[in-house]
Amino acid sequence: MAKYKLEYIWLDGYKPVPNIRGKTLIKDFESFPALEKLPNWGFDGSSTQQAEGHSSDCILKPVARYLDTTVKNGVIVLCEVLHPDLTPHSTNARATILDDPETWFGFEQEYFLYKDGQPLGFPAEGFPKEGQGRYYCGVGYSLMGDIARKIVNEHLDLCLDAGINHEGINSEVAKGQWEFQIFGKGSKKAADEMWVARYLLMRLCEKYGVDVNWHCKPLGATDWNGSGMHSNFSTKYLREVGGKEYFESLMAAFDKYKAEHILVYGPDNHMRLTGLHETQAIDKFNYGVSNRGASIRLPHHMPKNGYKGYLEDRRPNSQGDPYKIASRILETISTVPIPK
Repeated sequence: MAKYKLEYIWLDGYKPVPNIRGKTLIKDFESFPALEKLPNWGFDGSSTQQAEGHSSDCILKPVARYLDTTVKNGVIVLCEVLHPDLTPHSTNARATILDDPETWFGFEQEYFLYKDGQPLGFPAEGFPKEGQGRYYCGVGYSLMGDIARKIVNEHLDLCLDAGINHEGINSEVAKGQWEFQIFGKGSKKAADEMWVARYLLMRLCEKYGVDVNWHCKPLGATDWNGSGMHSNFSTKYLREVGGKEYFESLMAAFDKYKAEHILVYGPDNHMRLTGLHETQAIDKFNYGVSNRGASIRLPHHMPKNGYKGYLEDRRPNSQGDPYKIASRILETISTVPIPK
């Protein structure tokens, strides 16, 4: 038997964006524990805006576990939050989302690395002499500095070690801005792994004295890009059959429900979706081939392939909850009949 360090993590009740919380439980196991061997645990919900002090117990229910190579015998245990009667807590977005293993999601998580209240590499006052542009997929100390690449590469390794389907990284358009991509088959799997990847990045940055700024427009109304979490998706029908008629019906549904999508696509999105900086305006909907200024972008090969493939919804922002985003996408797709 060996003592395993089980880091139980969950989403708290803060609004509009939940924080990730975590605490460690020590348990004896003969080997890396199976999910069904992990016990429910509890926490003080009055300290996380999930309960009042006179009735503060909340339950943590393990729903996924991942190898944590930063510590000996480490396990990250992703949990849902339940009431003491084991019903889902009102802050538990995962418990009620739509899920379809045949719908595949790819989330592109953008973020800024911050130090001392400003993006990594920014001068003490003002902005860098060079505006945005060359930082995208950039190389060289003057552009990238000497810390960021260490962080993103170490984060990539941690995710891969954990079994997360991390698909890549790149520096983004603004100085100090980066992106990583997570893919999963089914909304729960993809969203679970995105939340754990976020957790790993924030925890990693602690040792570098750096914060992760997830806000969608941390530099405000300036000529610097905001951060999104572009959400790529494809259903089995869209991958295997497609067709222009079905595609156009799907886009009509996304247009019809554009307000409902915006409601769950992350806070302060009006600051980011302005029609500038590779976005469409928040109150409009459009789509286009290779158009990064569209609400939904079609890859260039999709129309040539009979409208089969995947689509990229560019409206979700970097603070968005992937559970809610994926569920809303599935809900809209479900309103479009499959042609017979």
